[in-house]
Amino acid sequence: MLVEFRVENFRSLRDEQVLSLVASKDKTFEDTHTLETGLKAAPRLVRSAAIYGANASGKSNLIKALQYMRGVVMESATVIQPGQTYAVQPFRLDAESANQPTEFEVTFILDGIRYQYGFAMTTQRIVSEHLLVYKAFKPQRWFDRHFDESTGKDVYDFGPGLKGPKNLWEGATRPNALFLSMAVQLNSEALRPVFGWFVGGLVILNEQAPLGPQVSIQMLKQAEGRKQICDFLSAADISIADIEVVTRKVPGQAVHFDLAAGKTEVRSEEMEEHQLRFSHVTEQGRALFDLMDESNGTRNLLFLAGPVMDILRKGLTLVIDELDTSLHTLLVRELVRLFHCPDVNTGGAQLIFTTHDSSLLDAQNLFRRDQVWFVEKDRDQVSALVSLSEFSPRKNEALERGYLMGRYGAVPFLEHALGLKH
Repeated sequence: MLVEFRVENFRSLRDEQVLSLVASKDKTFEDTHTLETGLKAAPRLVRSAAIYGANASGKSNLIKALQYMRGVVMESATVIQPGQTYAVQPFRLDAESANQPTEFEVTFILDGIRYQYGFAMTTQRIVSEHLLVYKAFKPQRWFDRHFDESTGKDVYDFGPGLKGPKNLWEGATRPNALFLSMAVQLNSEALRPVFGWFVGGLVILNEQAPLGPQVSIQMLKQAEGRKQICDFLSAADISIADIEVVTRKVPGQAVHFDLAAGKTEVRSEEMEEHQLRFSHVTEQGRALFDLMDESNGTRNLLFLAGPVMDILRKGLTLVIDELDTSLHTLLVRELVRLFHCPDVNTGGAQLIFTTHDSSLLDAQNLFRRDQVWFVEKDRDQVSALVSLSEFSPRKNEALERGYLMGRYGAVPFLEHALGLKH
């Protein structure tokens, strides 16, 4: 479960911004919209969060920041080569920030233990890295790393909680690699859960990682999975009675790497191709349709169905940029309610998404005040993230009207931008 994400000096997010999933003391919808953690420091977390903002306000940058952090954790020890630079983008509209590191930190709960992990980086190297582990109320500092400019070397400080050949892992960690990632590559069982949360516990969908059909297709190949997806689509009022997966072998090519010989070989191989056939049933009759015969909305909902059910079952954190561009507003509401339903969301899954759909703000019983966030960019092109709770809206306040009037910021000023006068 994600507790908090912090980022500083990434694209338009110049100053430190904090997205917190810690629930406030408000008791509204506590049994459905929040979940218990068993921890005194953060006893409850919200199950979902919606992030609003005008076009180019920086809300997508928040998602990209979390995605970039995840990518560095996953690839710094394996994909990134010695001496290779990063394409990280600090805030570039003032000279001071452009030359400062970019910083990331996440706090999450896994198997009842709270982890707080972060690092700072430039295009050239990792300049600091740390991990705090809360097995009790007081944290254990497992490791702390920082770059000493006077010596040109990394300095490490290890706590007693981290077991294993720490000196070996330290010696193997390159300047442009994370200690966490390298230690896991060298079989650190203690750090594997932290690395594993980034790899398997966090699912991010945006323009850089678009939604694909693979998970849904694998579910459709099994009778129980096919029934679940068809029921999911039927609940969305889409008249699909059944979906058949037709798999066939087609000629293709695969690239093979021989690391020992340093050669790359392209081989002809048979590959699997999947075709989906949709059975539509009405009172007037029945017909079969191919995938391309279905609407974009139906295809998006189908491709989302498999991952969502998998995420709800496993208790993962799903992050989606601009959810409303692929789904009708009523479908978005039902998706949010799935995450809020304790009978369905039994594993503590969370949904975080950006949206322009202001109608969700006044949808009955959809959000608590601490589940809504706004991103606004100022005249210096600096983005700021603010919770709706900070505006202390009344319980019966018309949130959509207030948002569109600019009461909470995060809306475009069209009159100023277009030079219109009344």
